[in-house]
Amino acid sequence: MQASVLTRAHEIHTEDRPVPTPAHDEVLVQVTAVGVCGSDAHYYREGRIGDYVVDGPLVLGHEAAGVVVAVGSGVSETRIGQRVSIEPQRPDPTSAQSRAGRYNLCPAMEFFATPPIDGALAEYVLIQSTFAHEVPDTITDEAAALFEPLSVGIASAQKAAISPGSSVLIAGAGPVGLVTAQVARAFGATEVIVTDLDASRRANAERFGATRVLDPTTEDVRTLTVDAFIDASGAARAVVDGIHAVRPAGNVVLVGMGGSDYPLPISVIQNRELLLTGVFRYANTWPVARALVESGMVDLDAMVTSRFGLDRVEDALNADKLPGSIKAVVIPGFREDGDNA
Repeated sequence: MQASVLTRAHEIHTEDRPVPTPAHDEVLVQVTAVGVCGSDAHYYREGRIGDYVVDGPLVLGHEAAGVVVAVGSGVSETRIGQRVSIEPQRPDPTSAQSRAGRYNLCPAMEFFATPPIDGALAEYVLIQSTFAHEVPDTITDEAAALFEPLSVGIASAQKAAISPGSSVLIAGAGPVGLVTAQVARAFGATEVIVTDLDASRRANAERFGATRVLDPTTEDVRTLTVDAFIDASGAARAVVDGIHAVRPAGNVVLVGMGGSDYPLPISVIQNRELLLTGVFRYANTWPVARALVESGMVDLDAMVTSRFGLDRVEDALNADKLPGSIKAVVIPGFREDGDNA
């Protein structure tokens, strides 16, 4: 099979690899679509994210969908032919966090495209059968791949305790901010305010669930009063301003990855008894993701702005620099001449 392999920063190439054989609890998935995440681009440009360093060949990509083409000895053959969305993680089911239902926090987690675990930018990939979630034919391959960032939005909205009638402030109108805005509306929020420095990204937010958008350089975010604040920017100023906008006993959820340390308004957090937490990936979100997309309450297809074949992964990783880009998708076998039958 063909796989796109990152060897070090700015060096990526396509190579031939053996098609893997599923273990007893795994399925072999023929990949049909892979969304490009900001973390993929960061590994490509920097060769690391924090403590995770690319020190050997690595296949990127953790937002994936495909078709089951083979199964391990412990998996029913009836799964062959199923279209699936891949939840790209393998926790240790015996760890304390997994047994408590928080398998995303399992210290022994093996997560796609996190060194040294290979990801999905290949023609075939293995995943445990329970993390290959069947999707109906009414959901496209591209949308099925984007269940992964949607799951981040779902986990964020759940942590923020968004319910009918809620008001929420979201900082950052990138892909995660946009799916979070859609989820917030689907969960019943009647006021969804999105801030971003970029006018085109604010316009995107208006398309994807925001009831109001703000430019934080010209409008004072701290004058707002909302039930919850979700940061999808990672920017220190956005986090501090957003905390000031939350009503007493409200919720603050940090999702964006920015600086590892910066000052917080502790007196505001204490005096208002704000609940502040982070989001690290997700757990048990795929059924919700499927329901939201199948019902039409979340539109993932409209977020796809460019498509590339497996031989153009480098271009896909740089697509975020293109004007109007929201989400790039890699489709193995994709041809720009339109003959993709």
